[in-house]
Amino acid sequence: MTDSMKTWTGGCHCGRVRYEVESDLQGLFDCNCSICQKRGTILTFVPGPKFHLVSGDDALTDYQFNKNVIHHLFCSTCGVASFARGEKPGVGPMVAVNVRCLDGIDAAELKPTLIDGRSL
Repeated sequence: MTDSMKTWTGGCHCGRVRYEVESDLQGLFDCNCSICQKRGTILTFVPGPKFHLVSGDDALTDYQFNKNVIHHLFCSTCGVASFARGEKPGVGPMVAVNVRCLDGIDAAELKPTLIDGRSL
């Protein structure tokens, strides 16, 4: 989508959860695992320090399933899951950002890589 790092803003539908994320949006993924498929997410992954929660920490609800290693966070007011947090072994904290929740993004222009998360 773009070749250079940019700071994007994003958040949930009602605006309680807002964040900034630094990304070039080159690594986009459309995963077919049970939760991504139902949510319709298109994800990009960034190191924890590249993500800054601006507001709404008190509005986040945490949902975990399967191996309970990913914190699927969603706004307790509007229900939108705009990001998730986890730990990548050998790398450290990572954030999976739902690119559809970034301001100014047209999802029709995105060309994510399809990931078979259902089989993992």
